[in-house]
Amino acid sequence: MIKVPTVAELTAEGKIPEILFWVGCAGSFDERAKKITKAFVKILHNAGVSYGVLGAEESCTGDPAKRSGNEFLFQMQAIANIEVLNGYGVKKIVTACPHCFNTLKNEYPELGGSYEVIHHTQLLKDLLDQGKLTIEKGSYKGKKITFHDPCYLGRANNVYEAPRDLIKKLDAELVEMKNCKAKGLCCGAGGAQMFKEPENGSKDINIERTEQALETKPDIIAAGCPFCNTMLTDGVKNKEKEGEIPVLDVAELIATAKDL
Repeated sequence: MIKVPTVAELTAEGKIPEILFWVGCAGSFDERAKKITKAFVKILHNAGVSYGVLGAEESCTGDPAKRSGNEFLFQMQAIANIEVLNGYGVKKIVTACPHCFNTLKNEYPELGGSYEVIHHTQLLKDLLDQGKLTIEKGSYKGKKITFHDPCYLGRANNVYEAPRDLIKKLDAELVEMKNCKAKGLCCGAGGAQMFKEPENGSKDINIERTEQALETKPDIIAAGCPFCNTMLTDGVKNKEKEGEIPVLDVAELIATAKDL
């Protein structure tokens, strides 16, 4: 059982964590995404990273409100978060959600919240490069893994290589979909679409994207976003392949291959 420290607890002890782990709504409340959070925390703990979470003081970044057109609600949510973050003197934030990543990194500065914001795959790559994290070789040897680029990580912020470098370090074969990197296809949940039913059309976007993933004949579909994970998992279920092809976050791949 890993005790996850809150920034409030650490501050009371006179400690300042190097990194704030922003868990996000999905990582806090969604049963599937909680597994990603636990995998990432396990890695942070075992790599000896100095981190803390806000816990009950963390609120939604405001991404869904902004994407769905409610700028007023977004600014209310953002300013409340910024007051908490600045109150603790937070300098560096890591998050496993590209929606939180994009909002904190690009939209909080103009409201008074300027931080160094990194995606969890970037931190994991840094930990590996620094030798603070070691991967047990052979765990995924011979496995074909395809990686789905989250829109808010890839095209919005040009982070393409960190997750791919991690997959390659697993001794796995990285197989690319026909739409990848800058030409990646949305999973269907971006722009607050996660919280509504899709409009009528000939095919849902997540089905189209899942079909592209399955064309690569993968053993595993890797994601770097809890929303993408949900949409691709639903797509795999639609194709009746859930027993054959798991959809896993990159942190889960690393956590299960880690040489603990």
